[in-house]
Amino acid sequence: MRRIGGRLGPRRIDSRPPSVPSNLSTPAATLTPADTIEQRQNRALWAAVAMVVVWGLNFSVQKAVFTALSPGGFLFVRYLIMPACAVTLLLYRFRGHLPRVPREDFFSLLWLGFIGHFVHVGMVTYGIYWSTAFSSSLILALGPIFTLLILRLQGTEKLAPFQVIGVLTAAFGVVVFLSDKLFAGRWTASGGDLVLLVAASMFSYYTVASKRLIVKHGGVVTMAYATLLGSLPVVVFALPAGLATDWTAVSPAIWAGVFWAVIVSAFGGWLVWGYANAVRGVARTAPLMYLMPPVAGLVAWFATGEHFTVVKLFGAAIALAGVALAQYSNRTVREAPALVD
Repeated sequence: MRRIGGRLGPRRIDSRPPSVPSNLSTPAATLTPADTIEQRQNRALWAAVAMVVVWGLNFSVQKAVFTALSPGGFLFVRYLIMPACAVTLLLYRFRGHLPRVPREDFFSLLWLGFIGHFVHVGMVTYGIYWSTAFSSSLILALGPIFTLLILRLQGTEKLAPFQVIGVLTAAFGVVVFLSDKLFAGRWTASGGDLVLLVAASMFSYYTVASKRLIVKHGGVVTMAYATLLGSLPVVVFALPAGLATDWTAVSPAIWAGVFWAVIVSAFGGWLVWGYANAVRGVARTAPLMYLMPPVAGLVAWFATGEHFTVVKLFGAAIALAGVALAQYSNRTVREAPALVD
């Protein structure tokens, strides 16, 4: 309330956004310089590009780790580290306190953690183990297709004609891509690709299911508690493999690969990508994800000698083109790239 002519009256509410000065006489020095905004945009861009390179490298890093650790052993140690990272982040973010969540959201977070970590990350780990680095990166890039299909099945979105064409194009590209291994009789690698395909659909479900909780509690609280709750079933599942592993025989190079995959790629990637999305917006950041399969392919070719046939490259190009058409033909980006992997 404020006094008007000796009387109390309602205070006028300024509806203009905070970035617009409410007093036209505000000195220009208090405004944010354009070059500072541009610098923040550039820093976010380079951070996102660096993260794409990290994720592209990570497929070959995990393949190297699997020469010494089984997928179960890797999952065991990963989910001893990830909860510690999640708790540390929460304590830092909330100044030494763990935020409370309503009881009605506990089971939703438990389900989210089960799908995102036990099912999705578990399948991704075994899929990468059975498949190749380039194939893994390409299959996981198909997530937006499944997101659109899930939204369509839920009745929350209708697919535009070009989106339907994009979905069909991506499906055709995947068939061409997988045919290279099927006709060569590489059944283990083909099975790994199919596992990764299901894993990509599980992450799309995770993305849609987490939206309500992220809006209500924020990304940090939702993802951290989903990690904590999802870690327990993974550790129980991987316990036999963890106990069977001779950890004293694991070389420093393999430990470095483990920490790269868990802390730098998975946990650090979530933080850095979230920062890039916050500064640049999802619509401007998400297209950079299409650089991940080429980066993964180049690293795999250089580091592991992975070979690519013309059919495989042709199928990959068709699949990525279909994903891009389906995701961006309606000029709206509804999925942030993977935060769990």
